[in-house]
Amino acid sequence: MGSEKEEYSSGPEDGTVTAVIKPQHRPMYDSSVTIEEYMYYAEKARAEEDELRATAPPSTWKDYIRPSKAEPRRLEGEQPAGNEVKNASSGDNESHRLEITDLEWTNASRALRSASAAACFYLITTDILGPFGVGFSIGTMGWGQGIGLFTVFGICAGFSGYLLWKAFLYLDSYEFPVKNYGDIGLRLYGSWFRHIINFLQAVQLTISVGVLVISNGLSISQVSKFRLCYVVCCLIWAVVGFFLGQIRTLNKLGVLANFAVVINLLIMFISMGVMAHSEPNFIAAQAGSAGAALGGDSVAPFANGTYPPVHRYGGVPPSTNGFIGSINGLMNGVYAYGGAQLFIEFMAELQRPRDFLKAMWGAQFFIYACYMSYGSFVYYYQGQYSNQLAYQGLSPYAWQTVCNMLAVITGIIAATLYGNIGIKVIYNNVFMEIFKAPPLTTKGGKILWAVLVPIYWIIAFIIAGSIPDFFGLTSVTAAVCLVQFTYTFPAFIGLGLSVQRSAMEGEGGFDPTTGTVRRRDSGVKRIMRGFFGRFWWLHITLLVYTLGSLALSGLGTYAAVEGLMSAFKSPQINTFTCKSPLNG
Repeated sequence: MGSEKEEYSSGPEDGTVTAVIKPQHRPMYDSSVTIEEYMYYAEKARAEEDELRATAPPSTWKDYIRPSKAEPRRLEGEQPAGNEVKNASSGDNESHRLEITDLEWTNASRALRSASAAACFYLITTDILGPFGVGFSIGTMGWGQGIGLFTVFGICAGFSGYLLWKAFLYLDSYEFPVKNYGDIGLRLYGSWFRHIINFLQAVQLTISVGVLVISNGLSISQVSKFRLCYVVCCLIWAVVGFFLGQIRTLNKLGVLANFAVVINLLIMFISMGVMAHSEPNFIAAQAGSAGAALGGDSVAPFANGTYPPVHRYGGVPPSTNGFIGSINGLMNGVYAYGGAQLFIEFMAELQRPRDFLKAMWGAQFFIYACYMSYGSFVYYYQGQYSNQLAYQGLSPYAWQTVCNMLAVITGIIAATLYGNIGIKVIYNNVFMEIFKAPPLTTKGGKILWAVLVPIYWIIAFIIAGSIPDFFGLTSVTAAVCLVQFTYTFPAFIGLGLSVQRSAMEGEGGFDPTTGTVRRRDSGVKRIMRGFFGRFWWLHITLLVYTLGSLALSGLGTYAAVEGLMSAFKSPQINTFTCKSPLNG
């Protein structure tokens, strides 16, 4: 943590001649930069953004319905020659970086921030919104526990987003831009935490892309009544991803995200109308319903071929497989709010990162309202027959097909979003750091991106297609990865930030003229002093939140592994065949 007289080099204020190392002259992911230096430059960036906010024209209702691109900001002064922004990232050639002025460096960072708050709202909603399994979850837990736990997890997910937002505001700047989740981990805990985050995020996003490709293939296979070869059904969507993946900026994806939100609402309204006027899909309920998850007795046909009537329960329904079934329903509630693994990337492209909070809370309240209204409706009308994908629980084939096709569109848009972030994580942390690839803002970076997109989608497709019972594997991955990004890591990051800020109280902070950081103590003594400072109650709360999230992850992993073991007791087929898994 540094001794009392330890000095660190950093970038000086404009116009100051000093031997201090400037931000653009530092190596990529330099672990010697202190948190005080990060916070100093972050404060300058927030002040500039606040000044811009004060002079910006007021937003209109059209800005929220149809988000437009915000103009990148550049300050007046010496500009880089040519059309390329050679200093957009610290991964550029070392000799070029030595030629970069302070103004060029910060303007390059400003140029990457063009997304609006409205675009961010639609991106968050597209990332998280998945209401079609809520009725299933309530069906495994009953009205009370189902609604109660969805409410609690919604609040926790919002709180996690708030913690990430606070960390971003304190650590991001134009001199030291935060580009992804791993950058936050590096600045608070060091390289080891960054590597863990980047690995889990790459795995999570790649598998998410793969599972959406496979699920879209299943939908097309079902719609074609299994007449189209199954591997072709899946491959179609991998090829579509080659083209949609060429979209590099999140602001442009915001238009597609807007479209996806509208389609999801349309699926909800259609399926609700059909459910209210038709019986459940009893055949589909045998494998994918809440009753099936609880043992299957409540959805099994009688000897005369009829099915039990719809039942609803205030508490946990009776079952022969109650614990595992209810845990799976509970974890569906946990996963329903998963999406924080992309929050940092969303903030990194916002022109005004402070706007993220209103976009995030707006999206969370909208998502919660959709979950509770739609999930309760589905459970009321279908009870124990509530399907994991509610629209596949519709009995009329025509309406089931309509919803399947609409869901395919939202699925490929979500896959494009995950692929966009996944490629950026790999590009920034492997290609730029290890292979010294050019920044994405340069011509070379754009060409390399175009080449990497189809390779990434092919890898995701092969991984997804070659593993039998892939959906069982995704449950394990979600328990291991998604829970960490949405609950564990935000709490751990919030704890680290608050403890270090508490330890700084009464110290001089960072001196930009000399690059000096003076601290009273270091090591364990400093950490304990910060932990038991005036916000000790918050630190204990965040520690409990972190440990509780880890326990939840372990519980979900146990339930997912049990389900995976059960699935492998019967023969499994993979994607590289013409026979669809849904066809017997």
